[in-house]
Amino acid sequence: MERKADAEGRFRYGSAAALVFAAAVLTCSAVADARSRHQPAAGETHHPIRPRPENIHWPLAIPGVQYNPVAWSDLPGWATDDQFAAFKTFRVSCAPILARKPSKLSDTSNKSSDKFLGDSLRGPCHAAREAKVKDAATARAFFEKEFAPVMISRLGEDAGFVTGYYEPIVEGSRTKTDVYTIPVYRRPSNLFVRGYSQASPSLPNKGDVFRKIGRRKLVPYYDRGQIEDGAIAGRGLEIVWLKNQTDLLFIQIQGSARIKLADGSMVRINYDSHNGFPYTPIGRVLIERNIIPRDQMSMQRIREYMEQNPGAADELRRQNRSYIFFREVPLKADDEAVGAQGVPLTAGRSIAVDKALHVYGTPFYIDGDLPIEKDTSNTPFRRLMVAQDTGSAIVGPARADLYFGAGVEAGKIAGRIKDAARFTMLLPKALDPVAHGKTVPLPEARPVQKKPKPKRRGRRHGEAT
Repeated sequence: MERKADAEGRFRYGSAAALVFAAAVLTCSAVADARSRHQPAAGETHHPIRPRPENIHWPLAIPGVQYNPVAWSDLPGWATDDQFAAFKTFRVSCAPILARKPSKLSDTSNKSSDKFLGDSLRGPCHAAREAKVKDAATARAFFEKEFAPVMISRLGEDAGFVTGYYEPIVEGSRTKTDVYTIPVYRRPSNLFVRGYSQASPSLPNKGDVFRKIGRRKLVPYYDRGQIEDGAIAGRGLEIVWLKNQTDLLFIQIQGSARIKLADGSMVRINYDSHNGFPYTPIGRVLIERNIIPRDQMSMQRIREYMEQNPGAADELRRQNRSYIFFREVPLKADDEAVGAQGVPLTAGRSIAVDKALHVYGTPFYIDGDLPIEKDTSNTPFRRLMVAQDTGSAIVGPARADLYFGAGVEAGKIAGRIKDAARFTMLLPKALDPVAHGKTVPLPEARPVQKKPKPKRRGRRHGEAT
């Protein structure tokens, strides 16, 4: 259920059409003003000095995105947010950013080199390493010095969309028992992803996945139903065993979990690979079948339905043919889950984004009214977050999954979130679109075309004068 920002359904920053119109007006005004300052005097030949290509810094260019530079004072709640918590999360992301060698124009091995942000976070990360930040005020000053706020959304849309996720904590066993009968599998050795080595520490959550038959033949990997029916059983792939398939399904949706053993110890598991089939949301199936109304849909309602209807749950679960394989990770019991960037997430400060568009470590200011306290509440959520994770359902420039931590309460909050929110990306000053726009050469004015003189018509033979 998408919540609107006010009674008329408008957001405080204005409509998308208004943003586009304003940008067009500003651009045309700037061009006209620049040309008026460079008009040659009468009889003077105008030879504009155009900057060399290497001196041109093109403004921000994101496919299919509208963006609007804003002032810090335009961000609701910016002055009261705890940016110190966000700063600590950002600095965690800086470790892998600075550990990676900066890419060259010809370097195709660096996955961030072909994204519009590129390696631009290295500058703010170096500054964060040296900065004397000790509280929210000094952290706020750091971000305002190193970044420029730019509101982003899809073309024609007023805002973005957020959901929530968490890390489940469930009971399990290292061995199969009468109670714990559902295996959690690690990646099988006969699973192949095109373009990746089997030695990769983890594989992408998208792309073609195959299993090999014989030496050369590749076929699609087993789907959820086949795996649940035992297609890979008995091969020593079991990490732990759970009580029911519903627990496993929710762990696969979230991408990580803490498995609590009988002796009180924890086994931490993280996403490792998938079977190649697209993810089908179980909630959408329940809505289409008129089982749960759209405005009442949540992870808790899905769990309640599946527990009350175990027979129907088996068929419903298999509508999602996607299946996730895990790896065990050596984390302390109180450590948070590890995101796709390879760093521990921070509850309330980490988000999952579209990795095809965004670079891990990018700060985003999220502004919306979310059902944090209960299903019907509209709690103001104004918070600086850091992109540290991704997900197959997270697609688009203004789309994010908010990480709420681990356990039952975090799960209840995360399961309620499916709302509109405004996204403001914090761009490193090196990419400030306002500053870059000043270096872009104006198109040359269209030359004035002289009207051709009318041809003089002579008299035809025999015509009267």
